[in-house]
Formats: sequence, structure tokens, C-alpha cells
Amino acid sequence: MKDFCLGLIAHASPLGKKQQNLAATEYWVRQAKRKGADLVVLPELSITGHGGHPAMIAEAERVPDGDAVNHITGLAAELGIYICAGIAESEAGAVYNTQFIVGPEGFIGKQRKVHLSHDEYFLFRGGTSVPVFDLPFACVGLVICYDNLLPEMARICAVRGAELILSPHAARFGAWPRGLEGRRKAVANLKQQWRVIHRCRALENGVYVGLCNTVGRSAGGRHGVQANHAGGCMLVAPGGQVAAESRSRDIVEQMLIRRLQADKLHQVRRQICFNLRTRRSDAFEALAIATE
Repeated sequence: MKDFCLGLIAHASPLGKKQQNLAATEYWVRQAKRKGADLVVLPELSITGHGGHPAMIAEAERVPDGDAVNHITGLAAELGIYICAGIAESEAGAVYNTQFIVGPEGFIGKQRKVHLSHDEYFLFRGGTSVPVFDLPFACVGLVICYDNLLPEMARICAVRGAELILSPHAARFGAWPRGLEGRRKAVANLKQQWRVIHRCRALENGVYVGLCNTVGRSAGGRHGVQANHAGGCMLVAPGGQVAAESRSRDIVEQMLIRRLQADKLHQVRRQICFNLRTRRSDAFEALAIATE
């Protein structure tokens, strides 16, 4: 790993608004580039939108051959930047919840969400692989939203060489709060959950973890079903400390830019009892056995 600058974006991505969401993606990527970002991460399904409705898959396209992906790839080439964005991916009659990475050299790779949550199960097919991606400054893994609750996902990324795990979310909460304090409570609750889960993922694997989440009411009432997202961004260091988080207490679009230092990662991984050094994979046979 080398020192580099990571940009985490929390923005709204309403259903049925693919072109609007693409425009928002371009706006935020350009803003992040101006602030020095080398890699910009956008939320789960940031291009096609996330909400409890079949509209989530209505604008699905092939990856990497679709128009939206080509547009983002062109933007990465123009700006000389790496971009990670989410989209409903169509392939052979199935649709996947997919996060992809592109860079100045073109399309790099994709991760299909493996464990689907709530109503996603009825609309998407789950992925079956966990690749990692070698960027010029870091080896990167992708773990999408609910997949982060399965610690095996992050561990697979780590044993395959990941130094940074990107965790794009479209994390939902209950009914939309009427008042400011209710919205602030939703944001605070999300960040507390992130601290519990992602500090563990970072500490147990000696990796940076970068999170970002969809903002607001993605369905917008248009489809009769609301999906309420709290937004927010967070960066967790390899030692398990929260290195930075978005400042706003309200549900708003925002950006977090931070420089990741390679030495901090190497310090953790050089420890005598670092987990990836001492783990005994021969004792983990039970993990491969399906539970009833």
C-alpha cells in the first residue's frame, strides 16, 4: 500500500432517476477530485437507486458494457481518478446488486452482493465470489451493506490481500421522522451500528474500512413505497479506531476526504500476534459446513 487520498460520498439516489443519479455522481466525483481524492466511493446502487420496489431493477444494465458504466469510465479517464459506484446489473435474465470500480485505464472489476436483505431477495440474485482489486496505491476489497454483517466476507478479502475494504451502503431505518431531532437520532443510531461492526472488521483484519450510505427517501413517494436512508460516511483505521466521520448530524448529502497512510497499516500488520499471521485455517473446517 502507498499513501493516497480516499473520498467517501453520501448522496441521494432516487428510484427511476438514473440520469439524475449519474449527474449527481459526476458532480460529487468532480468535487472530490478538486479536493485531491485518488479514489471516490459512492453508495450501494447509487446509479439506479435503492428502495423496496421492483423499480430497483427496472433500469438495470450490463456491467461493464452498459451506458451508465461507460459514462463513469469516461469520467475516470478524463479526471485521472478511480471511481467505485453501485448499479443494478443485468446478465442472462438475472439482476445483481453490483458495485464496480473503474479507473483511468478503464473498467477494473465488480463485486456482486452475496447476501441479500429484506425485499432485495425477491428482486436480485446473490453473487458467489469475493474478488479483490489491485489499484496502483492499494489492494481493495468490496463488501456491500448487509454483507458486512457476515465477518467471513471481510476476512476473505483480507486473506486475498485487501488493505482497504470499501463498504457502500443503502442502509435503511424505520418510519421517516417528522422532526429534526428524530432525523438526528436516525443518523446517530446508524453511526453507532457502524462503530460496532466496522471497527471489528478493521481490527480483526488489519485493514482500512471506508463506508458511505445513501441519503434520504429514495422512492420519493413515486412508487408507493418509501425507503428511508440515514446517509453518513466513516473511515476506520486498521487498528480499529474511527479515523474520521461525516460531521452533519442531520440526513444530508456530504463528502468525507481523508488521506490514508500506509505506515499505519504496516504497523498493525507487523505485530507479532497480528490475526492474519497467527490464524490456523486448518481448524476452520466447520465454516465450510452449511448450517441448518
